[in-house]
Amino acid sequence: MRSRFPRDLVEPARGTRVAQGRRVRRLPSIAVVLALVGCEGVVLDDPASPGRATSASYEPGPAVLPRLTARQYRRSVEDLLGGPVPESAVEADTTPFLFASIGAASTTLSARGAQQFEEAAHVAADAVFADEARRGALVGCAPASADDLCARAFVARFLRRAFRRAIEDDELERWMTLARVEPDVWRGLASLVAGALQSPSFVYRVELGDPDPTRPGWSRLHGYELASRLSFVLWGRVPDAALLDAAERGVLDTHEGLRHEARRLLGDDRARETVRAFFREYLGLAALDALDRDPTLFPSFTPALGRSMRGEIERLVEHVVFEQDGDFRAIFDSPVTFVDAPLAALYELPIALDDADEEGFVRVTLPAGGVRAGLLTTAGFLAAQAHPNLTSPTRRGKFVRERLLCQLVADPPQDIELDLGEAEDDDGRPRTLRERLAMHRENPACATCHAQIDPIGLGMEDFDAIGAHRTLEAGRAIDATGDLDALAFEGARELGELMRHDGRVPACVTRQLFRHAIGRLEEERERRAIEELTERFAESGFRFRELLFALVTSEAFRTVRTTEIEEEAR
Repeated sequence: MRSRFPRDLVEPARGTRVAQGRRVRRLPSIAVVLALVGCEGVVLDDPASPGRATSASYEPGPAVLPRLTARQYRRSVEDLLGGPVPESAVEADTTPFLFASIGAASTTLSARGAQQFEEAAHVAADAVFADEARRGALVGCAPASADDLCARAFVARFLRRAFRRAIEDDELERWMTLARVEPDVWRGLASLVAGALQSPSFVYRVELGDPDPTRPGWSRLHGYELASRLSFVLWGRVPDAALLDAAERGVLDTHEGLRHEARRLLGDDRARETVRAFFREYLGLAALDALDRDPTLFPSFTPALGRSMRGEIERLVEHVVFEQDGDFRAIFDSPVTFVDAPLAALYELPIALDDADEEGFVRVTLPAGGVRAGLLTTAGFLAAQAHPNLTSPTRRGKFVRERLLCQLVADPPQDIELDLGEAEDDDGRPRTLRERLAMHRENPACATCHAQIDPIGLGMEDFDAIGAHRTLEAGRAIDATGDLDALAFEGARELGELMRHDGRVPACVTRQLFRHAIGRLEEERERRAIEELTERFAESGFRFRELLFALVTSEAFRTVRTTEIEEEAR
C-alpha cells in the first residue's frame, strides 16, 4: 500500500520563495481589450509590434514560476530514468496566447492534477525498479541497504539532476529517510524516486535569480537556474550532467561559457524536437490530428491525411532550420516539401516510395510553374484554416494577421449574425463564397474587421477545405485575387512570396519565440530586447537557430524582476 509522503519531502527546499500552486502573476487580458473595441477598432498592434516606437532601454520583466508542461514532464522523467516508461495521464496543458509554456506559468495546478502527478510518478518508478536490468543501470551499483555509500551516491546524483540544483547534506538525509521506510532496498529507492518525481522541486521551475547589487530591482539567474532555463527552452527536458557541472563550476556565469553550452545544446538532436514543438504550437498544427471533414463532400479524406499534413509542415520547418540552416523566411516560398502517399495523391505528384523515411515521407521538389510552394500552399495550413464543409477566407486571413504579422483582430460581437446568407441568388444561380462574404460585409458591425482579413484569405480560394487545388466553385471559375495592405496578389503562392519579404514576419516570430521561452507576454520595458533580437536575426541572414542562440545568450534571458513575486509570497 502506498503511503503519502511527509510534507517536508514533497514541498520546495528551504529558501524557495514561492509556495506550490500559487498563481504568481496575472497576465494582461487581451480579451478585455477586445471586448472594449468589439469590431470597431479592428486590427490592433500587438504589444511591442514593429510599428511602435523604439524603446530607449531594456528593463527585465517579472519572474514566473512555471510548472513543467506535459511534454517536458514526460521527457524529463524518461531522461532521469534512463528510457521510456509507461504512459500516464497528467494535467492537460492550457495554451493561452498560443503556448503551453505560458499556460504552465499562469495557471494553478488542480487537486486532480496533483493526484495525476503522484500516480504518474509511482507508475514510472515502479516500472523501472521492477526490472532488474534497468534498476541496475540506473543506480549504477548493487546497494546492500539504504545506508550504504552506493545508495546514497545514487540518491544525491538523482536529486541533483531532478531538482536542477545542488543538494545539501541535510536535505539529502531527509530524502534518505524515505528510502529506509521499506525493508527491501530496491523498493525503498523506488519510493524515493516516486517522491522526487512529484515534488514541486521537480514539477516547478524555480528561476528567480539573485539580486544584482549594481542594479536595484534586477535579479540575475545564477548558474543552476540558468542551466534549467537553457535546457528546457532548447531541449524541453532536464539539464544533462555536463550542463549541471558547468553551472556548478560557474561556467554559465561567464558570457563565453554560456555561449559554449548554448552551442552544444543547439547541436544536439534534442533541439530539433523542441523546435518542432515550438512551430507545432505557433502554427496550430495540433488541430490537424483531429481534423474532420464532411465525408459526402470530401470522400477521399481520412484522419490519417490530417496527420500526414502535419508531418509535411514539420519536415519543411526542419529542412529550412536544421538541414539547410538557412533563411527562415524560405518556409514561405520553398519549392522543396515532403509528402507521403496520401499527400502525393492529393497534390497529384508522382513519388518513388523507395526513398521514403521511416514514416513514409519523401522529399520532393514542386513544379516551378505550379500552384504550390511554401507553407501557405500546404494542405495542412489550408485545411486547418477551413470548415468541415467549405473554405474560410476569414479564418485564413485572420491566421496571417495574427500568427504571422502579430496583429490582433477583434472577435465579432456576441450578438452578431454569422450566417453568410443564401448560397443561391433569386434566380437560383449559385453564389461563390466571395460573393456571400461581400454581402456579409454590408453589415456595418462586420465590415471593418472583415475588410482587414477577407481580402487576404480570398486570395487562397483556389484551394478547397482539404487543401486540394481547384479552378471551379459551384461550376464557376475561381477568383483567387487577394490584397495584403494594398499589395495585390493572386493565389497562395504569390501571398507566400509577399510574406517572405514582409519585415513584420521575422519581427513577429521573434516576439513569439520570446514569449514561448519566457513563459509570458512581454512588457513595455522589454520591447527593446525584442527589437535587438530581431536585429540580430536579420544580421544572421534570418537563420532561426541563430535567433535561438541570440535569445538564450541575451540579457533578457538571464535577468528578471522579482519584486512582484516576493511581495505576493509574503
